[in-house]
Amino acid sequence: MNNIVSTSLPEALDSRVSDFFALLKPRVMSLVVFTGFGGLWLAPGVEGLHPILALIAMFCLAVNAGAAGAINMWYDRDIDAIMKRTQGRPLPMGRVDEAEALAFGVTLSILSVMVMGLALNWVVAGLLAFANIFYVVVYTIWLKRRTPQNIVIGGAAGAFPPMIGWAAVTGQIGIEALILFLIIFFWTPPHFWALSLYANSDYKRANIPMMAAVHGERATKWQMLIYTLILFPLALMPYFIGLTGAIYAVIAAVLSGFFVVAAVQVLRTDDLRMARRMFGYSVFYLFALFLAMMGDAA
Repeated sequence: MNNIVSTSLPEALDSRVSDFFALLKPRVMSLVVFTGFGGLWLAPGVEGLHPILALIAMFCLAVNAGAAGAINMWYDRDIDAIMKRTQGRPLPMGRVDEAEALAFGVTLSILSVMVMGLALNWVVAGLLAFANIFYVVVYTIWLKRRTPQNIVIGGAAGAFPPMIGWAAVTGQIGIEALILFLIIFFWTPPHFWALSLYANSDYKRANIPMMAAVHGERATKWQMLIYTLILFPLALMPYFIGLTGAIYAVIAAVLSGFFVVAAVQVLRTDDLRMARRMFGYSVFYLFALFLAMMGDAA
């Protein structure tokens, strides 16, 4: 009996930790941290930033993004239980108590902002707090269930990380940081709408007014193409403002060109596999774009 108890307790603890970690949306967090690090790396004066402070900045960004994700899961627990894509999350499965999830998200949100302000500066702490509130209040609570423009407006929350990384070094927001923000802002709609195309039945079941569910797949595909076309020159702006060199410009042009081609392919076919491929490419695109910026700047 003692052996059973001693064996089951560590397993139960591991499961508990795993469930709370899942609340942080680690896959989304990884993209947030990477683009945030890109903003930090590209910021003037980064050479003078102590590595420990840089690590703290990225840790606070990761924790804050995860905390916002946890509050999002708490608020969306009803629709997550309906959608096949999200039914396995800890809250719909009953593995985490609702009050615990909310307290977890709020506590981490406050702590990450406070640590960021005390360790780095209060400008970046304010940006971190604003991004968290924007995602939770503006996107999750206000827009997501009310308008097909939820991703367009609410997607701004995911565009803040490079600005946060930049402000962690400089203590201010420059035109360069704004360009990085706009790149992610215009990348977000085609990225999420590609997902919504092949998960359209899920969103309809949960009564979420995604673009494809409200205006139809054809209109959504045209919107995706328009956003990729706008994104093309925006992706080249870091070169034109002197933030990066010609190597980045060439890579950005090629990557953006393929993104436009992917949008055209989605528009020309009813095969949802193309939308799934575009979604996968969109993730690669953003990683590769910021990696090219950092590599060129180095």
